[in-house]
Amino acid sequence: MSAAPAATTTADAPPAAKGGKKKLIIIIAAALLVVLAGGGAAFFLMKKKPVEGDEEGADGHAKAETSEPAAKAKPKHDPKHPPTFVPLDPFTVNLADKDSERYAQIAVTLEIDDAKTADELKVYMPAIRNNILMVLSHKTAAELLTREGKEKLAKSILYAAVRPLGFEVDEEEADTNAAAAAADADADAVPKKKKKKKKAPPALPVTAVHFANFIVQ
Repeated sequence: MSAAPAATTTADAPPAAKGGKKKLIIIIAAALLVVLAGGGAAFFLMKKKPVEGDEEGADGHAKAETSEPAAKAKPKHDPKHPPTFVPLDPFTVNLADKDSERYAQIAVTLEIDDAKTADELKVYMPAIRNNILMVLSHKTAAELLTREGKEKLAKSILYAAVRPLGFEVDEEEADTNAAAAAADADADAVPKKKKKKKKAPPALPVTAVHFANFIVQ
């Protein structure tokens, strides 16, 4: 009676062993798949990174070859021939206000193209100061307190300063020509009929007027 159960146990053992081998094979195969998948991802990343780096390097190299230095702003004056500045004695003048008594104290500096012209200008200084005083005495406080008024005054002083040297400049005509030149520059891209070119105004020895002091009371 005791031999029968032993035979049964021995007969059942092989199927259990076969089932264990199958499980082991499945586990090993899954592990291999994980390893292969991880290795493939690592290889892909390692391969992709140098390529991206090469592309960036290529782009950077191309930019280095094709890029041009930024254009430098054209200087207003020739460094080898700097302008000369002629400061004038301050002006104190009563203004043209009718409702109240107002006056202005203004210090002016004339910018000249070269030193030789500056010396010539000093010879005519009494006439230049007279012309500037006449310009100032016809201004009101309201006209001089605005930025536009100061800019217009600077132009008037410039034209007044060159008249003793023989340069007769009509201020209204000069302003009209400047506005027309600006309009023509804006309309360069638009086709237009040929017009008779206006005679360019002569180059003035005084190129700019600067205010060193400006008080209106």
